[in-house]
Amino acid sequence: MNRVVVQPIDKDKFRVYKDLSYQGIYIPKGFVTNGANIPRIFWSLFPPNSPEYLSAVVIHDYMCANVSEYGYEMADRYFYDAMLEIGVAKWKAKLFYFWVKWYHKFKVFKNRGTPLAGL
Repeated sequence: MNRVVVQPIDKDKFRVYKDLSYQGIYIPKGFVTNGANIPRIFWSLFPPNSPEYLSAVVIHDYMCANVSEYGYEMADRYFYDAMLEIGVAKWKAKLFYFWVKWYHKFKVFKNRGTPLAGL
């Protein structure tokens, strides 16, 4: 997998500078991402725009921006697989994977107005 090439366009926004593809997913030049949504308290451990996992983050952001086409489950799985493929430690890939899965469950429940009982 090729690494993503981005150019900063704001404090926390980046534009994909060169087309990127991964397992049939095509991220066009010009797509805008905010990087990883990591709570600030964890930035010293997991910088939100670390080159270590930024390519996987961009793939995930693109798939989530097009959720009606890919779905969150597929986006989360591709995120995990891409992290492993680019050399992110398995423990870190699993941590990020479970975080995005939890986030998407929370987001879906919140949007439906359903209590989070049972999570």
